[in-house]
Amino acid sequence: MVFLNMTENEIAKIVVDAAFTVHKTLGPGLLESVYEAALAYELSSRGMKVERQVPVPVMYKGVQIGEGFKMDLLVGEKVVLELKSVEKVAQVHKKQLLTYLRLADKRLGLLINFGAPLIKEGVSRVVNGLEDGPRKPRA
Repeated sequence: MVFLNMTENEIAKIVVDAAFTVHKTLGPGLLESVYEAALAYELSSRGMKVERQVPVPVMYKGVQIGEGFKMDLLVGEKVVLELKSVEKVAQVHKKQLLTYLRLADKRLGLLINFGAPLIKEGVSRVVNGLEDGPRKPRA
């Protein structure tokens, strides 16, 4: 499984390219679920491990109190994708993704808005302690 040796940034580059392909093929204006299925297919066809609607439990004082959310997509076991199909992304969407990253103990998330006229305008990067340089092993 090559993707396990990839950094979050390397995975993100593949994701953005795949999102561009999906957006170019389908265009804006469809439901988020359509883009989720298409992007999952596109990433899988590129050899990436993709999980859809991944539940993440919420822990409170050491007790699991339920599922906090479901990630739209988890790519390469490292990058969380939150997909939207809206006219404009709100700041709360980025804050929500950061919370998802913290709960799931992930370092990088991409908020992808397929409602944007150009996909490059619809991709926002959200980080949770990710360093830009070479990845240091986690203890």
